Amino acid sequence: MPERGISERGIIVENVRRSFGAAHAVRDVSFAARAGAVTGLVGPNGSGKTTLLLMLASLLQPDAGTIRIHGLDPSTSTAEVRAQLGWMPDSLGAWPSLSVHDTLVTTARLYDLPRAAADARAAELLARVGLMELAKTPARVLSRGQKQLLGLARALVHNPSVLLLDEPASGLDARARVGLREHLRELAAAGCTILISSHVLSELDEIVDDAVFIEAGVTVRADRLAQASARERQWRVRVLTEGIGSDRLAEVLGAAPSIRVERTGFLVPFPSDAAAAAGLRTILTAGIDVAEFAPALGDIEHTYLDLGDQS
Repeated sequence: MPERGISERGIIVENVRRSFGAAHAVRDVSFAARAGAVTGLVGPNGSGKTTLLLMLASLLQPDAGTIRIHGLDPSTSTAEVRAQLGWMPDSLGAWPSLSVHDTLVTTARLYDLPRAAADARAAELLARVGLMELAKTPARVLSRGQKQLLGLARALVHNPSVLLLDEPASGLDARARVGLREHLRELAAAGCTILISSHVLSELDEIVDDAVFIEAGVTVRADRLAQASARERQWRVRVLTEGIGSDRLAEVLGAAPSIRVERTGFLVPFPSDAAAAAGLRTILTAGIDVAEFAPALGDIEHTYLDLGDQS
């Protein structure tokens, strides 16, 4: 359950459910997403993430439970919520006859921006997401990644204070992904509430402040999350000293032969961060030069995979 007393700024979801006939897409979801932070929504396919985002965006109504966006109910204060909310679905539905620039201008006009302001905002956002050279191109012919960037720009056209993103990094190249991360961090620093659903967990690890895990339409309990995140983790170790193999490394660490050899180094299991730090000290004391020593998986990936192991 979200903590009582949390500021009304942000998103609060309590015991929300939504079914489609006999299919229970969202069974019981509760969480809070803070203003000024990026919150990741994590779960396997079919866990209810997109249905939940559609309810937050006021495009579906919950069967039960409560949703508050900056203190407002999307079901009863729909216009007020939409005025301060930017929604980026997994795929962009482009108007067939409109160019990239006109897509943004038309969206801005729907939010009551004057024509001159809409033109200026469209140009600003196209420059920001790297689509300025395609401004006059029909939106329908964009690549998957380009449509994602246009979808992000469209969600931001009215300067929303809440941003809902469904798989925003899908189809983006490496440079565009870096730009996306930087832009979202800037928006969060300016006070925006950002909720992002993605299967690219390594991307989430680099951008989010908090994470909500969902399984089969239910938020994962805090005790299960703590148990998963505390389990043994693989650390990537790359050494510079010649002639060091897994047997020698295991001997130095006094570890069982569970060390795995990778192309550029080793994967070594440690039960905790403290044990990893002690292991690094031991390796260095043995006169072995270390070029890399880091978790093989980020916190979100580690927790997500261990939750699957608990199932």
